[in-house]
Amino acid sequence: MLSGTPSPEFCAEHGPHSLVAGVDEAGRGPLAGPVVAAAVLLCKPVPKGVDDSKKLSAKARETAEREIRASCAFGIGIVDVEDIDRLNIFGATMLAMSIAMERLCTVTRRDDFRTLIDGNLTPHGRCDRWLWPAEAIVGGDGREPAIGAASILAKTWRDRLMVAAAQDHPHYGWERNKGYGSKEHMEALRQHGATPLHRRSFAPVAQLEMSL
Repeated sequence: MLSGTPSPEFCAEHGPHSLVAGVDEAGRGPLAGPVVAAAVLLCKPVPKGVDDSKKLSAKARETAEREIRASCAFGIGIVDVEDIDRLNIFGATMLAMSIAMERLCTVTRRDDFRTLIDGNLTPHGRCDRWLWPAEAIVGGDGREPAIGAASILAKTWRDRLMVAAAQDHPHYGWERNKGYGSKEHMEALRQHGATPLHRRSFAPVAQLEMSL
């Protein structure tokens, strides 16, 4: 779940709060699978291909991910379906971001980052494991390279989890839809019912189970 740290020389050149960490998540909307967050300490030079993950093709994301993992420190936070259903998806997302930052700080042995988060809210006051000052930036994954790097790691990490899960649950097309409520996925839900990886707190899954 963790990457190598930036070089000691890189960290030594930066005083408190001059290092920038970006945080983003993937998987708030799907009907199945975990929510995944990444926290990335962006090192210089900025890795090639960093942008909002939604603007990139799968191949471009994979290429950028290799660049990020090779040169930046990062932490990944994964919150599984059981906790999504227990906390709700918002609470689970705040928890995933907090776990990602905890792991980043473990790798870097620093916690004095300037932290930028995609969206309009931070986990501060919303998750008791979040301990860092942070700024929320709407559309930050396309505006701030550190957040863009985090969006790429979160997206590619989660996509791989869903492709692997598709091997155990082949009816739902997760290797193609990544757990989102596509026509193929909804039809498979109606025919085969929900799996342990489906989010029963989400209306389409809950309504289907009530009708059976």
